[in-house]
Amino acid sequence: MDFWVGVDGCRGCCWLAVALWNDGKWNARVFEDVFLLWREYGAARLILVDIPIGLRDEGSLERLCDIEARRLLRWPRRTSVFRVPCRLAVYADTWEEASRINKELTGKRFPKQTWGIVRKIREMDEFLEANREARSRLRESHPEICFLALSGQPMRHNKKREEGCRERLEVLEKIRPGSVEIVRKGLEKLERDVARDDLADALALAVAAFLTTYGLATIPEVPEVDSRGLRMEMVYPGFANLQA
Repeated sequence: MDFWVGVDGCRGCCWLAVALWNDGKWNARVFEDVFLLWREYGAARLILVDIPIGLRDEGSLERLCDIEARRLLRWPRRTSVFRVPCRLAVYADTWEEASRINKELTGKRFPKQTWGIVRKIREMDEFLEANREARSRLRESHPEICFLALSGQPMRHNKKREEGCRERLEVLEKIRPGSVEIVRKGLEKLERDVARDDLADALALAVAAFLTTYGLATIPEVPEVDSRGLRMEMVYPGFANLQA
């Protein structure tokens, strides 16, 4: 039975995954690391994950996918696409060391709050280096890009606010009826491990992954490739024509 997965980071350095089967079944689970997630869901047709894949080694130029995503999302949603540290900074032991390295190699320090997801970036980088066969089916995306693709416009409200969550669930419900129920039951199942916006984001990624069955597009249209052969891209359903 074919299925598709969306993955978002959540509290405690864990990964929240929502899986959708083509017979209407779904599941929501939290994994301690991406290796366990792949063991469970590696047979998926496509896994879209909200974490940077493909890193600069040096230089002041940001990843083109991040620059283009900000342009498409416009203000204020563009602020959800953060500046990605260079690879050597990602492997540093402390934020102070990482920030110093990033400044030396790229000319930019990065905010301390970014340090909170560096572990996930490093974990994904290590995983894809050790599991090269996963690279074609575990791809980077971004929830706000997915909502833009599904609705035709950037979301108006902050996802942490009630009106922002309602706005996003309305988009998902139109595309995939039953989405509101998935988020409600997912919260009950996972209790306090995840927030409602985490589940909405992971579900948006899963819905987008399913819809790429009818055509897949990337930001940028021709992705860059980093020194490890990883594509620097954001994947979304091709019917959206975001770059037209």
